[in-house]
Amino acid sequence: CPAEAAAASGLERVQILLPCRGCCCSYCFPAEAAVVAGLARLLLQLAWKGCSYCCPAEVTVAADLAGMQLLLPCRGCCCSWPSKVAATVALPRLLMQLAPHTKPQLRSFPTMSLYAQSSYHKVFFNGSNQNVSSLKIQSNDLGTAVNGGSSSIRKCRSTSMQPIKATATEIPPAVKNSKSGGKTKVGINGFGRIGRLVLRVATSRDDLEVVAVNDPFIDAKYMVGKFVSAYMFKYDSTHGLFKGTIKVLDDSTLEINGKQVKVTSKRNPEDIPWGDFGVEYVVESSGVFTTLEKAAAHKKGGARKVIISAPSADAPMFVIGVNEKTYKPNMDVVSNASCTTNCLAPLAKVVHEEFGIAEGLMTTVHATTATQKTVDGPSMKDWRGGRGASQNIIPSSTGAAKAVGKVLPELNGKLTGMAFRVPTPNVSVVDLTCRLQKDASYEEVKAAIKFASEGPLKGILGYTDDDVVSNDFTGDSRSSIFDAKAGIALSSSFVKLVSWYDNEWGYSNRVLDLIEHMALVAAI
Repeated sequence: CPAEAAAASGLERVQILLPCRGCCCSYCFPAEAAVVAGLARLLLQLAWKGCSYCCPAEVTVAADLAGMQLLLPCRGCCCSWPSKVAATVALPRLLMQLAPHTKPQLRSFPTMSLYAQSSYHKVFFNGSNQNVSSLKIQSNDLGTAVNGGSSSIRKCRSTSMQPIKATATEIPPAVKNSKSGGKTKVGINGFGRIGRLVLRVATSRDDLEVVAVNDPFIDAKYMVGKFVSAYMFKYDSTHGLFKGTIKVLDDSTLEINGKQVKVTSKRNPEDIPWGDFGVEYVVESSGVFTTLEKAAAHKKGGARKVIISAPSADAPMFVIGVNEKTYKPNMDVVSNASCTTNCLAPLAKVVHEEFGIAEGLMTTVHATTATQKTVDGPSMKDWRGGRGASQNIIPSSTGAAKAVGKVLPELNGKLTGMAFRVPTPNVSVVDLTCRLQKDASYEEVKAAIKFASEGPLKGILGYTDDDVVSNDFTGDSRSSIFDAKAGIALSSSFVKLVSWYDNEWGYSNRVLDLIEHMALVAAI
């Protein structure tokens, strides 16, 4: 049983899958095992087939700070070393690949050269047999190599294990998420649907903490006044009563689950004293300050980074599970795209990578939002949008499909779409109709999406073959849930794919995931 490997991980929010098909040795690992551990989009895969020697004969190590990924496919080993390798996943932003020699009886390293480089990692290996004198590691995170005379190296030699393994099982240094106490401090500007739900989601997470809320259009006394008892946050017609504890300490302070949240009502971002509250990351969810220039004004109040919870005309756009690895530490203002783009992009990514998308049309059947009218009213820019939301199915425009081209450049110009606003309070659905470059049956397309939903995109992309309807996805934290029974294929190259999303709750989770990712990159 690979129990030691799971124990060695020592990670929060870890998901481990262990399909075992028998064991060929007396060690702690089965002959074939797959270990998938997820932490902030981290993927760990360990697969062993057969036993003949205790270390791969060929090794390739590559470090990529834009993402965390550790892949260890092993085709022939007979040692207990893999039980401890999971400890290495504590190193943020690591991409490591260990590919063994295909000849199972080879028991020593051939002369070879190994090299991987990024701005933070350099690994060199030149040698043969069990000589460790040529092993060099230069890394801000990995530290130095294990001394050739150390007990771990002597143990390796006594069991014929290759010395490079000792460096792989070193415990890397701890990385703080924040300069202030370990948790990333977050502020929210705009206490509307997304702002309130971001705060709700944050109360259930231990990697970050919301310490301040500002709304430019709502008086602070209304938000936290003693007579309304934090009414706006406590009650929600869609997601129900807040299940935690909430107290009003004074006219500008809430206590949520025992932690204080300051509340202000400043019109201009530069006037909000984020620095006084210890805020590092600001969620800009007012719907007003959506450009680089306007959102950057939050930095004047002491914030370090700003995340716009809407599409932006000029800010870098990121979708978790799709292109967050391209985020750079010098990007101070970013956009989390739209809820619809967050649904469409992961689906399009999988389909395009597996079969290629030649071109496609997207339609989102979208739930009512706060900008719509309860009854017919004036709407100069969008005449149809001024009609009563509860009485009509309203055709509308959306930039969600075109925005996919920003997060997946290879699809730029290949997708466009439109929306139908429908009289439901929450949960929307995307219809992606596309022509494939590579012929595939609908069953093959479903299989590819299901594989991604259970592996690299688990928690982002979902899969269901149940007879579901929209209400079944209220409160679903995933960005996109593919409905296998709803889609159809006209031919081997023309398919219609359907995917659901809670346009409020799922999106709010991704806002915080993006902050988590940015904080981890900044901590390196």
